[in-house]
Amino acid sequence: MDRIFTALAHRVASWTGQPIAFILAILVILTWIVTGPVFQYSDTWQLIINTGTTIVTFLMVFLIQNAQNRDSAALQAKMDELIRAIKTARNEFIGIEHLTETELEKIKAVLEKECGGDETHRQSIARLIARR
Repeated sequence: MDRIFTALAHRVASWTGQPIAFILAILVILTWIVTGPVFQYSDTWQLIINTGTTIVTFLMVFLIQNAQNRDSAALQAKMDELIRAIKTARNEFIGIEHLTETELEKIKAVLEKECGGDETHRQSIARLIARR
């Protein structure tokens, strides 16, 4: 079941990210607008677009979250492999994505301190910006 959902989610997310999907959505909305006078702008006419967009939005949230989770997991695996492969890297960083937000903020503060305080950090950023 997991493979089927992943394959379906990937295909749908890929298709909905294409310009043709956006054009199709615009055409649906334009068709709805044009049919307004035919249906005398009735409650049913309004309910059709409201229900349709709600259903599409609801389903897309799950597909987008699935794609985001897959991308994030793949990126973490790649970063973990880089950490593991580089001899001078600290292996303790592998898996830190499972820490709490507070723990991650503490690690970030320690790393920034190790890099040389606020002034050194600002100078480094200024040098990076100057390279543009």
